[in-house]
Amino acid sequence: MDRNEPSHTFSLWILVFVFFVSSPAEAQAVVMASPRLISSAPGDDVVLRCHLEPPVDIQALTVEWSKPDLQPDPWDPLRRVQYVHVHRNGGEVTDMKLRSYAGRTELLTEQLRHGNVSLKILNVTLADAARYRCFIPKLKSAVREATVQLVVDPYLIKPSTTETPLDPKNLQTQEPQDQTNAAGGQSSLRIWILLVASSSVLVTLGGVCLWRHYKKERKTTLEEPGAPQGREPLVQGSCLRTS
Repeated sequence: MDRNEPSHTFSLWILVFVFFVSSPAEAQAVVMASPRLISSAPGDDVVLRCHLEPPVDIQALTVEWSKPDLQPDPWDPLRRVQYVHVHRNGGEVTDMKLRSYAGRTELLTEQLRHGNVSLKILNVTLADAARYRCFIPKLKSAVREATVQLVVDPYLIKPSTTETPLDPKNLQTQEPQDQTNAAGGQSSLRIWILLVASSSVLVTLGGVCLWRHYKKERKTTLEEPGAPQGREPLVQGSCLRTS
């Protein structure tokens, strides 16, 4: 017994060392979803982002994406759960997939080695609005799942860049055109201001001239023939000249 006790103790320490050294990152990694709420318009392609923190290579593990609020088919005697997407043994498992998602989902498989288990859904519809769960059943972690809420808004306006891709040449010439249009608008505004100011000055000068001419005519009319001449009229010649 005494001879075997050291060997048993040594074997126990070997097992403990192998357990902690074999997959220390996997034991600490947790499944996280960020952001937890995603808004989209019908017809968009969306990515439900989910990853492991810290990153862990999970190419050999099973990844399940499902709708946790979806009830099993009541007509199925086995009450089997259908999935949005299941990745197992390096590929997708299609016999467990919901029909409405056939050919519309994919994992970023090249990112699985970095712990990225995000799901891409193509051409989303109003029926896709739901809560989605990412679950890694064989992950050696206390947190093996995360949820993402997808909102499909029919009134959400798509950015113009997603509808009509712009040519790089157009992108280079668009900014000078905008600047030219802005400069033209500023020039037009300045011209209007000058015209209004000039019109105001002309109207004022015309009013002054008419008033002085009126005073001169009235004074001439009131003067009687042979009456002694008083002071000379204030306005002589041009209406703008004063004595």
